[in-house]
Amino acid sequence: MKKLLLLAFLMLPTAAAAETVSFFTEEYAPFNYRDGKVIKGATVEQVEKVMADIGVDYTLELVPWARAYGMAQTTPMTCVFATAHNSTRDPLFKWIEPLLVDRNILITKTGSGVKADTLDEAKQYTVGTQREDYTETTLKEKGFTKLDVASDFNATLRKLLGGRIDMMPISELYFDKLKQEQPLEMVTVLSTQPMGIACQKDFPDDLRRRMQVALDKLIADGTQRQIFQKYGLTLLH
Repeated sequence: MKKLLLLAFLMLPTAAAAETVSFFTEEYAPFNYRDGKVIKGATVEQVEKVMADIGVDYTLELVPWARAYGMAQTTPMTCVFATAHNSTRDPLFKWIEPLLVDRNILITKTGSGVKADTLDEAKQYTVGTQREDYTETTLKEKGFTKLDVASDFNATLRKLLGGRIDMMPISELYFDKLKQEQPLEMVTVLSTQPMGIACQKDFPDDLRRRMQVALDKLIADGTQRQIFQKYGLTLLH
């Protein structure tokens, strides 16, 4: 009996560790970003509330998107957010969504002279994006060939403001806030998609369901909308 009790006791830390979820996200304010030593944002708060509701331990790390996306494909109990859910990505992950529904638009620097009423007209320009970002796939699928791929969003934005690229894709929600701070203007709409939490394919189905129920509650009781308003964002349907 003593041996059985000792074995059960020794197994407890392992079981607890196995339940811990590792979340990765990128620097993309106001959705997810670092403020001093704290990671915060409109999607971060939703993830925090979901995990608090179901009582499961988790870690959260902010890294370049390509690394975050890769970790969520290869490492058990790992998720990445906010991840655009499209047909290409659908079979690669298990999903909890939506953290938001967003349009992605192409923007340019104010006064650049870049004009395009349609995506076909936009293809003549050099468009910047981020490695492993869904917009890289979207641009390629829509026939864009003049792509400049950077390591992260901020690097792409610096290139646009510095005149090194003509356009870049961006969340319309984020653009509404960013254009108040930077000389930027919209060119045309690129795509519309739900954004969610994408978890490694072996992620436990029961845990995924519990997370989805918790997120559904945030949406139904208005908490998600309140979080967006806190960050100066308007929630799209």
